[in-house]
Order: sequence, then structure tokens, then C-alpha cells
Amino acid sequence: MANLTRPTRLAPVTLAVAVLVLVAVMVSATLIGAAGLGWTRVAGELIAQVTGGTSPLSAQEAAIVWQIRVPRVVLAGLVGAALAVAGSAFQGVFRNPLADPYLLGAGAGAGMAATLVVVAAPQTTGWLVDPLPLAAFAGALGGVGLTWLLGSSAGGGPAVLLLAGIAVAAFLTAVQTFAQQLNTDTIEQVYTWMLGGLSTSGWHEVLLVLPYIALSAVVLCLCARLLDVLAVGDAEAASLGVRPGRVRLVVLLAASLATAAAVAVSGLIGFVGIVVPHIMRLLAGASYRVVVPLSLVGGAAFLIAADEIARTAFAPAELPIGVITAFTGAPFFILVLRMNRRGLP
Repeated sequence: MANLTRPTRLAPVTLAVAVLVLVAVMVSATLIGAAGLGWTRVAGELIAQVTGGTSPLSAQEAAIVWQIRVPRVVLAGLVGAALAVAGSAFQGVFRNPLADPYLLGAGAGAGMAATLVVVAAPQTTGWLVDPLPLAAFAGALGGVGLTWLLGSSAGGGPAVLLLAGIAVAAFLTAVQTFAQQLNTDTIEQVYTWMLGGLSTSGWHEVLLVLPYIALSAVVLCLCARLLDVLAVGDAEAASLGVRPGRVRLVVLLAASLATAAAVAVSGLIGFVGIVVPHIMRLLAGASYRVVVPLSLVGGAAFLIAADEIARTAFAPAELPIGVITAFTGAPFFILVLRMNRRGLP
């Protein structure tokens, strides 16, 4: 395994390259869409907004760009960044390269809460506030809270928390399945949400999750050095003046908050939290001072690209984004398993 006892700093040139890739993916996703506006005309609109020139788009076409396409690109970036940075944090806390953002019951809690909302109120178009994302957010945090309480009552520690997360996820999934079986007419709507998707008609969803994801990202980036210290073991970390229990609690809370915010607006999108951190390790090194911030940027680029494929591959039909991430993530997951079997980073 890679030596994590010597933290390295993130090189400015590496961060600059990652940001440039993200900007390129964002521009590409903005230029291309199912509306058939033409990428050259959309490019003209973007240039006109920067330079103050004349746009080749009509007012209605410009509204499609700025009220549908751009918010969706930004939302995909936020969700991807949240899932990837949370995945890297979970891997650091549990010292397990296969840990993912849904490990502590966040996904199961969100799925159960979303199912209960769909069953209780299948039509929410007349509601002042859509209850589905709020329920998913509360369910995700509730699942993590149950895991933490169960793990703490059993003595705490990474291994106990992991087992508690498995138990809580199994229970919440059973509740969700029971609710679905009692209301089979809502199964299609529930599974559509669970496969993941990004649909937005403005900036509401972006503004809804931005504070939570931004706060979580800042906390996790600040804790990246401490994750490197935890990698040498709790006893050694304590001898260096670090409190492993306190660090683990802060990181898990921040990562769970990011996951809950992402799930609330996108459903369950798998593999982002595993694939992106591993790509960053392979490209830039194993230190969490490098992996965590690069996962933040790389996760945003990865999910924006996946969403671009999901909405354009079979336009005007749209694939669930979870299908795209599974197509790319499952083979990579198998590769990671083989690499860890051979003792590679």
C-alpha cells in the first residue's frame, strides 16, 4: 500500500490543471444540449454575456441556456463534488479504499424517506415546497444519526461504525421495501428517483444545497492533513497530539452532511465517491492533502460529464445519470479490487 505517513502539499500546477479540466467540461456541457440550439450559437451567447455584444439567441433560447442548462451544469458539479469529497473522507476515516458516501446509512435513510413521501403524497405539484428533497435530506442525516448512536452504544471505533452502518442500512431498506409493496403503484416513481437524476428549472435546487456542500467541503479540506495522521493508526496519532475520536466525528459529520445534500436533489448516484478519489490517487499521490481537494474538483467534472452523456446520448429521451456512473464505475470498481489484492495504491 502507498505510504501515507509523509503528507505532501497539493502542487499549484496540479490544482490549476484540475480546475482547467473542470472549466472545459462545464463549457462543453453548456454548449451541448437536447434543445438543438447549436453549440456555436450558444457560444455566441456566452461571449456576448462576457463582452456585452449582441447575442445570436432569442430571449426564449437564452432563457433555456441560463435557466435550465447552466443551473443543471452547476447542480451536477455540486453533487459530484459532494459525493467525491465525501467518499475520499470516508476512505480516510475508515482506512478502507472501498468506502463510499453511503456507507453509514445515508443512502438507505434517504431512500426510505423518499419512498414514504412518494407513498403519502404522490402528487406534490401544488405544494409550496417540494417535500421530496427535504425528506431525502432528513432521511440521510437520520440514517447516519442512527448508525452513530448504535455504533457509540457498542463501543465506537471504525469497525463498529461500519457494522452499525450495515445493520441500519438493512433495516431502513426493509422499511422502504415494505412501504413499496403496500403501494405498488408508486414503485416506478420511487425507482426513478433511486436511479439518480438531475432536473432543474432554475436556480432553486442549486441555492438549496450550496450552503451545505460548501460548508462540508471547507471542513473536509481543512481536515485533510489530519486524515493523513489518522492513517498511521489511532495510537500514533494520539502521540502526535491529534484526538482521533474528535477528528473522526467532525469528518463523518461533514461528509454525511455533504452526502445528504447531494442525495436530496439527485437521488442515489453510485460509484462517484469510489471512482474519483481513486483516480486522484493514481494521478497525483495518496496523501489526503492532495486527494481531498482534487476529489472535490474531479468529482464535479466527472458528474457534469456523466450528466452530459445522460441527457444527450438518446435525446430527446434522457437516461438516469446513475446508469451512466454505473457503466463507468462498475468496471473501475473491479479494477480497484484487483489492485488492492496485489497491494497497489
